[in-house]
Amino acid sequence: MKLISGRRQPHLMQALFIFAFCMMMIAASRGMGETYAVFLLPLSDTFGWNRASVTSVYSVYMISFGFGSLLSGIVFDRLGPRFNYFSGLALLAGSYGLAGSMTSLFDFYLVIGVCGGVGAAMVGIVPAQSLISKWFDRRRTTALSIAYSGQGIGVMLLAPAAQIAIQKFGWQAAYGLAGYGFTAALVVILLLPWRRIAAGAATVPEKTANPVARTATDLAVSPSTPGPSLRQAIQLPEFWGFFVIYGASAISIFSVSLQAVAFLVEQNFSVVHAAFAFGCNGMLTIIGIALTGILSERYPRHLIATASYGLTLIGVLSLAALQFYPNWLLLTVFVVTFGLSAGARGPIIAAQMAELFAGRGLASIFGATNVGQGCGAAFGAFMAGFLFDVTGSYNTGFVMSIIFALLGLSMFWVIPAIRHGSRRPHPTPR
Repeated sequence: MKLISGRRQPHLMQALFIFAFCMMMIAASRGMGETYAVFLLPLSDTFGWNRASVTSVYSVYMISFGFGSLLSGIVFDRLGPRFNYFSGLALLAGSYGLAGSMTSLFDFYLVIGVCGGVGAAMVGIVPAQSLISKWFDRRRTTALSIAYSGQGIGVMLLAPAAQIAIQKFGWQAAYGLAGYGFTAALVVILLLPWRRIAAGAATVPEKTANPVARTATDLAVSPSTPGPSLRQAIQLPEFWGFFVIYGASAISIFSVSLQAVAFLVEQNFSVVHAAFAFGCNGMLTIIGIALTGILSERYPRHLIATASYGLTLIGVLSLAALQFYPNWLLLTVFVVTFGLSAGARGPIIAAQMAELFAGRGLASIFGATNVGQGCGAAFGAFMAGFLFDVTGSYNTGFVMSIIFALLGLSMFWVIPAIRHGSRRPHPTPR
C-alpha cells in the first residue's frame, strides 16, 4: 500500500489509523452478523422453528444489508462518515441488546433482520471503501482487500466466541454481550475527529464524466464534468455486471456457509468442531481476501477471480462428499478452499469500481451494487433452508451454489470493462 503522495510522515500514521478503524468496523459488524450460523440450531431448538423459518431471519438480514448499503452510500455522499458510523452503531447496539428478550419470529425479522442488517451496512464496506479511497491512491486494491478481510477476522474471532458464550450462558446472554460491545464502540465513535477523517490524506483528483460516454472507463477519463452519478452508472453494463457478480457470488457462498455448522453436526462432527471449522473458514477468508488483492495488483484480475471461483467449487464439492466419506481430510479441503475464496472477489470489485466510477457518486454507486449482494445472500440462505425442508437433503443447495458461482465467474469474462478494468486502452469520448 502506498499513501496518496504529497503528505508527510504524520499523515501516514493517520492513514493507517483510518485503515485499521475501517477494518475493525467491518470485522465487528459483519462478523457478528455471520455468526448467525452458530445461533441457528439453538434458536431452532428453543422455538421449534423449521429450517426455512430460522434461515429466513438471516435472509431478511441480508436483504436489509443490501438495501442498507444503498442507503449507506447515499448518506455518506451527502452527510459524511460521522453520521454513517454513529447511526449504524446505534442500530447494532440496540438490535443485539434487545435480541435476548425476543420471543417471536416477527421480532427477529425486525430487530436482527432489519435493524441489524441496516446497521451493519452503515458501518461496513461502503463507507470503508470510500474512506480508504480518500487516504490511499496507489496499491488501493491491496488496501481495500486487507480492510475487506475484516469480515473474515470477525467470523474467526466471533464465531467461536459466540459458541462458547451460548454453551456457557445461553444464546440470550450471548446476544446481550454483543450489544454491550457495540454500545462501547458507539461511545468511542463520538470522540473521533470526523472532519479530519473525512478530508482524506490529500485532494484526490476527481475523475470526470461525459454524459454521452458509453462505458464506465470513458466516464472515468473524460475531462468535462464530475464523475458519474448513480443515475448515469445504472445505464452502463459494467454496473449491472458488478451487480450480478455480487448477487450470484452471494447466492453461491451463503447457500453453503449458513448451513455449514448444522450440516457438519449431522455428519457426526461435534458442535464444537463444527463451530471451529466455521471459525477457521473465517480465518482463511482473511488470508484469501488479502492474497487476492495483492495478486490482482500484479496479474490480470479476471484470471485471479477465475482461480478464486475454482477454489469455491472445490470447497462445495468437498463438503458435499462428506455425506459419503465423512473424514477430516475432506473437511480440511472444504475449510481451506472455501475459506480462501469466500468474499475474495469483493476487493477486486471494489478496486475496479473505484477506478471506473471514481467521483462524488462513488459511495452511492458502490452501495447500489451491494443491493445485489444482500438480495443474493438472502435468496441463497433462504432457498438452502427451504430446499432442505422439502427434500431432506443439502444436495440441491450444493448444486445451486455451483451454478451461481459459474454465473458470477462469467461476468469477469463477458463484460470487457470488468475483464480489463481501466488498464485497457479506451477511446477518447467525443
